Amino acid sequence: MTDSSRRERGRTQEERARRYLEGQGLHLRERNFLARGGELDLIMDHGDTLVFVEVRFRADARHGGALASIGRGKQQRIIRAALAYLQQRRLDRPCRFDVVALDDDNLEWIRDAFQAD
Repeated sequence: MTDSSRRERGRTQEERARRYLEGQGLHLRERNFLARGGELDLIMDHGDTLVFVEVRFRADARHGGALASIGRGKQQRIIRAALAYLQQRRLDRPCRFDVVALDDDNLEWIRDAFQAD
C-alpha cells in the first residue's frame, strides 16, 4: 500500500469516526492538529468538556487490533500535543482522551481511554 492510499484510508476512517461522534452529541472543533512530536486526529466539544480523539484503524487484527496499537509512548505523544493545543488556544477547561477503534466493519468508542499523569 502506498503512502497516499494509506493517508486516504486514514482520512476516510477519521471521517467515519467524526460522523459517529457527532451523532452521539459531540461537535467538531478541529482536526489533524500538529504539534512537535504528535498529532491530534479530532478535537471535539462534548458539553463543557474538550475531547481529544485518537482514531485507530486496523484492517487486520492479527497484531492485536486497533486498541492494541495505542501503547504508552503513543499516549504520551497525544498528551504532549494536547497540552500544546491548550496552551496555543489559551484554554482552561475539563478535557479527556477518547479513542475510536475501527476494525473492518466494527467501531468502538472508548471514552476516557487514558489519563494524563
